[in-house]
Amino acid sequence: METLKDKILRLKKEKNAVILAHYYQTGDIQDIADFLGDSLQLSQKAAGTDADIIVFAGVHFMAETAKILCPSKKVLIPDPEAGCSLADSIQPEDLKKLREEHPDHIVISYINTTADIKVYTDVVCTSSNAVEIVNSFPESQPIIFTPDKNMGDYINRLTGRKMLLWEGACHVHEKFSLQGMLELKKQNPDVKIIAHPECQKPILIVSDFIGSTAALLKYIKTDSNHTYIVATESGILHQMKKEAPDKVFIPAPPVDSSCGCNDCEFMKKITMEKIYESLLYERYEIHLNEDVIEKAAVSIKKMLEISEKAGIIKK
Repeated sequence: METLKDKILRLKKEKNAVILAHYYQTGDIQDIADFLGDSLQLSQKAAGTDADIIVFAGVHFMAETAKILCPSKKVLIPDPEAGCSLADSIQPEDLKKLREEHPDHIVISYINTTADIKVYTDVVCTSSNAVEIVNSFPESQPIIFTPDKNMGDYINRLTGRKMLLWEGACHVHEKFSLQGMLELKKQNPDVKIIAHPECQKPILIVSDFIGSTAALLKYIKTDSNHTYIVATESGILHQMKKEAPDKVFIPAPPVDSSCGCNDCEFMKKITMEKIYESLLYERYEIHLNEDVIEKAAVSIKKMLEISEKAGIIKK
C-alpha cells in the first residue's frame, strides 16, 4: 500500500515540484524536504530552483519570499493560517510613518516580515547575515531596524551601532525561562547554553554560543561539548540529533511549563497530510501584486548581493 510519504514523493516527481522546509518543521517533514535550512538558505534555494511548483513547509512570509524571488513559479503554502507573530507585529502603515519621521534613516528589516513590509525596506537581513548587512553601511548612516527588538539590540551590542528598533518579538523566543535554564546548568555544570538571537537579552548574556538555526547546527557538530541547552524552536532538535547522535540536547524550558512555548504554533500547523493535499490540488497558492513583487525583490536581492560579497553565500 502506498504510504503518505510515497504519495508525496510521487506527486513531486509528476508535477516537477520541490518542498522547501524550515528547521522548525516536524521531523517527518524535514526528512522529505528537497531543501532544508534557515531563512537565508531557503531564500537562496528558492531563487535557484528550476521546479514548476514550490511547496513551502514553513510560515506565510517565507512562502511570500519564495514567490518574490520566483514570480513565474507556483508557490504553495500547505496551511494559509501558518503565520508569524513577529511578522504580524508591524504593519506597512507603521513603517511608512517611521520612515516619514526619520527621513535620513535607511530601513533594514529582518526577513521575518511580510512582502508589504519589504516594499518599504532598503535591505532585508536574516539571523545568519544581520551583522554583515548592518556593517555594509557606514557607521554614520542612521538605521531603522524592524521588527525584532531582541535581535536589533543584539546587533547594536555587537556592532556598536544605535539603530532605531521596532518593538516586535517572536512569541517562542520571548518565553524561555532564564531561571529554569540556570537551574539546569547548575544541575549539569558541563552543559552549554546555545541560543538564537531572537531570544531576550538575559538569555543571550548567559549563552555560550549565539547564532542562527544553521549556525547552531554547525556549532554542535564542531564543538567538543557533549550536552547542550537549546534556546530556540524545538524543531531544530530533530536535525541536531541526526547530525550529532552521540550528543544530548535539552530544550530550553519555557516560563510556563504547561504551554509548550518552545514550539511555534504556526510552524506546527504544517503537516504531512496538508503537504499532500496542497500538492495534489495545488491549493493555497501565494498571490502577490506585480508591483509588490518588483519593489520587495529589491531589498531581498540587495541582501543576497551583500551576503555573496561577504562570503556568506555563494553564487
